[in-house]
Amino acid sequence: MTSAARKETILRIIVNEYVAKAVPVASETIASSYNLKVSPATIRNDMARLEEEGYITRPHRSAGSIPTDRGYRCYVGLIRQGIELPTSEQSFIYKVFHEPEREIEQWLKLAAMLLARSVHNMAIVTIPRAPRCRFKHLDLVALQDFVALLILVLYQARIKQQILSFTKKVTQDTLATVANKLNAAYAGMTVPEITSGDLELSDEEEQVTRCIVDRMAAEDKKGFGKPYLEGLHLMLSQPEFARSFTIINILELIEQEDWLGKVFSREPGRGETEVIIGEENAEEALQDLSLVLSRYGIPDKASGIVGVLGPKRMDYTRTISSVNYLSSLLSKSVVEYI
Repeated sequence: MTSAARKETILRIIVNEYVAKAVPVASETIASSYNLKVSPATIRNDMARLEEEGYITRPHRSAGSIPTDRGYRCYVGLIRQGIELPTSEQSFIYKVFHEPEREIEQWLKLAAMLLARSVHNMAIVTIPRAPRCRFKHLDLVALQDFVALLILVLYQARIKQQILSFTKKVTQDTLATVANKLNAAYAGMTVPEITSGDLELSDEEEQVTRCIVDRMAAEDKKGFGKPYLEGLHLMLSQPEFARSFTIINILELIEQEDWLGKVFSREPGRGETEVIIGEENAEEALQDLSLVLSRYGIPDKASGIVGVLGPKRMDYTRTISSVNYLSSLLSKSVVEYI
């Protein structure tokens, strides 16, 4: 075994031991538990070089070693090719996933529950959505002489409401006429399609159209559908979360409506699993954590995110393979859904 290959092996051992036991790994542990066919002194020298190169660190001078963010990143690069869940676990998940027919929301909740239990961390599954939302239906309800309630229905079961104030009295008959005209004109359209049209509009129709465009544009900016979260308690039971302020910061973040959009600098491509480790996270509250995520669905039609949030000391092999498998099952479900 070359020196470089041996250092890779030692790094793998340190990560695996630390993931399993959550205690720093000493050179004596590696020498006595693993037959690397080199002396303890050679192992100590290799660990010293790994520390110098920034792959491991020691919490205290006399303590063993733990991986750094760079060490985890190197480890993920070493293990991620060709890893799969054991066939028995794939069969179990497939069987549960294909029990009597369910609504899409039930599939997503089930996927999140299965993933959380598989990896013992928090699972995230978002509702699949198109790159741009599309207009489906509009209702206008008179509330007072100058005030109406706009109810905007978008495809994929999204409903938005807003109060509108007009500059002149509007009757329910007038509002019904406006709604009928815009429903016929905008059916199935996206924001660019609505705004590029040359439809002649009255003042009231123009005002309603502006509201529709504003609400649809706001939806497009969100980028992610509603997330289903499972296993928060599993994640927070890990030793890393013994400090209360760490938990508070995480809870404050995930309570925000569009926190996923703030966390992910880009969506992974379909079938591509992205691993975001420690300080690679843009959000400070997540810089002691890792994210493993994948996009599922049909490109340009409807897609969502499936992923795991947990401590950097997570079982990356199991997590990546679990996310990969759930992503493939969800993609097949989306084909049936749309």
